[in-house]
Amino acid sequence: MATSDVKQLPKQTAQIILTIPWSEISLSYEKILETVTKTAEIDGFRKGKAPKKIVEEKVDKAKLYEEVVKDVVPKAYTDALKEHKLIPVISPKIELTSAKQGEDWIITTTIALRPKVDLKDYKDKVRQAKKADTKIWVPGSGDEKKSEEKKPSLDDILKALSEYVEVEMSDLLVDNEVNRLLADTFDQTKKLGLSVEQYLSAKNKTIGQLKAEYQQQAHKSLSIEFALATIADTENITVSPKDIEEVISKVEDPKEKERLTKDSYYLAHLIRQQKTLDFLANL
Repeated sequence: MATSDVKQLPKQTAQIILTIPWSEISLSYEKILETVTKTAEIDGFRKGKAPKKIVEEKVDKAKLYEEVVKDVVPKAYTDALKEHKLIPVISPKIELTSAKQGEDWIITTTIALRPKVDLKDYKDKVRQAKKADTKIWVPGSGDEKKSEEKKPSLDDILKALSEYVEVEMSDLLVDNEVNRLLADTFDQTKKLGLSVEQYLSAKNKTIGQLKAEYQQQAHKSLSIEFALATIADTENITVSPKDIEEVISKVEDPKEKERLTKDSYYLAHLIRQQKTLDFLANL
């Protein structure tokens, strides 16, 4: 049976060191080899009829062991999370630290835990932002000038919130969001018929500059997201089945209605976030 040890790292990051006995590795290897043998096409034999030993000599062992990793790691990882009561917020980074023939395997998984949020006296900060009406000049007749009050928008409130609350988050979480933003950007670029190089040239940026820009954007958006979630937890803002049903009932497109029904968990997240925004707007 696999065993695990946990090492806490800075910024809400942890490493789980998995030790998987060779007996489990060997058993998984034989099972996967058996499956491959049943469909293998080897010269001189009918499909799936070659002896297992010959198949093993012909196939790429590296690929077999890749399948072994896919077979044994998920269970060991899941068991470790339960044992150590850890809840990662994104998929782990997995590294094969030691994988020698006949020896126990050592696998290191690095995980991002939920960011630590210090809201401090955020309500006062939000109220200050709402009261900070800005006087703007508008054209008047002749030399006369009039001033009007410009009320802060929800974006202004969220900006004040993001700059005030303290959020400690894993670099893995930020990197994951940066990679998502880059993938979305390059996907859109491809649809426009441009290469990555052409896109960067048009923007007059290097890939490093784009990543740095996205890192700032990712950190800000994630800070707001987890700050809102923490406010919702603190203020006991919840979503009922009725809330979800009401939103879905207003959707006219049958396919969209079906999609929202299947993805009700994500819909509940959006509804809770909106309730939290309404809470802030009414402070």
